[in-house]
This record gives sequence, structure tokens and C-alpha cells, in this order.
Amino acid sequence: MGSADTTPAYVPGHGLLTGRTVVVTAAAGTGIGGACARRMLEEGARVLLSDAHERRLGESVAALEKEFAEVAGTLCDVTKEDHVQRLFDTAEERFGPVDVLVNNAGLGGTATLTEMTDEQWAKVLDVTLTGTMRCTRAALTRMRRRNSGVIVNNSSVIGWRAQEGQSHYAAAKAGVMALTRCAAIEAADYGVRVNAVAPSLAMHPFLAKVTTGELLDELTKREAFGRSAHPWEVANVIVFLASDYSSYMTGEIVAVSSQHP
Repeated sequence: MGSADTTPAYVPGHGLLTGRTVVVTAAAGTGIGGACARRMLEEGARVLLSDAHERRLGESVAALEKEFAEVAGTLCDVTKEDHVQRLFDTAEERFGPVDVLVNNAGLGGTATLTEMTDEQWAKVLDVTLTGTMRCTRAALTRMRRRNSGVIVNNSSVIGWRAQEGQSHYAAAKAGVMALTRCAAIEAADYGVRVNAVAPSLAMHPFLAKVTTGELLDELTKREAFGRSAHPWEVANVIVFLASDYSSYMTGEIVAVSSQHP
């Protein structure tokens, strides 16, 4: 691997989502969701951030409000149907009908299958897969009435590639891929597009806290650029899928990765 710095320049907004109402789940903090909310705002969207963590959500919204006028936040636990319905009701009341949903909420963890409890398995599946289904169902129900809309799901390359201790997370993310493809077929007749991104390694402080340095080093070595992605680099692809530039794409899983075998 070369030693050259491959970190790109930050891409400025180009008004790709001007006038659109966007909902981003799990958008508090410095991960992909937070980066996605910022990129959507930079592209001219009205953005409702949601998260299950009240303090982090409040801090994230307060920071964005210093730069953008049309941003708000609301608590949402994607494992609870009433929370999901309230999320979309809040978005419509504040900004109007939802044009774009970004399903970013997910939960990981590490456990070998022989030592994994039913509770560990069920919790990861409920947040990562079933939570994505709940939000997709709510968004699609509303979007098809207007014959327009875009849903972008956050999956992972781990849905394709095996990794020790990740059977629950891998199964959930593979499920998100399958859900994306099936929902896309059902939504096509209503003019709604459903796609997903599959990032490999996007570094942020929370990931560093829950992952060992040894594993992060190993995963980084698999990347052709010799570094992890910045969360905003993943968000850029989500913006593309949310915009009219991807108007003929639906049911696609786009890898955001430089991994090599």
C-alpha cells in the first residue's frame, strides 16, 4: 500500500435537494446519520433528525440550527410503532410531506454464535432490520398517496462478507438488502424509489469506543486507500441516491467501500 494521503476535499452542496423534506433516523452524533443530516441540509433540504438518545439529539439539532434554518429533531425509538408513526406525523406538521427517508438506525455488537443469547440476537434484529421495515412501511404508505418519494436504507458490506462474531448484525444487514429489493418492486408502481448503501468502514468516535483497536487496524488494512471512510463520504452517496441524479435506480445496493478480497 502507498503512503500518500488519500483524504479528499469536502464536497460543497449543489442544491440537489432544494425544497425537499428529509427524515433521517439515528441522526444524532458524529456517525453516518449525523453526517447525512448535515449533507442533506447543505443540499437545500428541510431535515428532521430523529434519534432514541435525547441528549445527543438535542446537541446535534442545536449545532445545526446555528447554520441552517429548516432543521428540527424528534425522539424516535424505531422498535416502537407508535414512535415511528409520530416521527412521520411530526415531519409533516413541521415541514410538509416527507420526500426522502434515510433509514440509518442500526445496532451492532460482537458475540460468537455459540455464546449469543436469544435476547442479543433479537435486539439487533429488532433495531436494525425490523426498525428499518417499520419506517419503510410508514414512509411508503404516505409516499404512494402522492406517487413520489425516495427511501435510502443503510446496510453494510457485512451483509455480503463474513466476519467472526457478527452473525446477528450480518443477518440483519443482509435482511435490509433483501427488504430494499422487495420494497422497491412494490413501490415502483407508485413512483417511489428504494435503494441502499453498503458501507465497509466509516470511522467515528462511537465506533472506536465499541470496537477494538486490533480489529479496526485489520479492517483498515483491507481498504485499498489504506484508511477508513469519513462518514460524510458515505453521506455523499446517500445524497446521490436521494436526488434526481439516481432517477432510474431502484432496488440497488451500492457498496461504499474500497475493500479488496
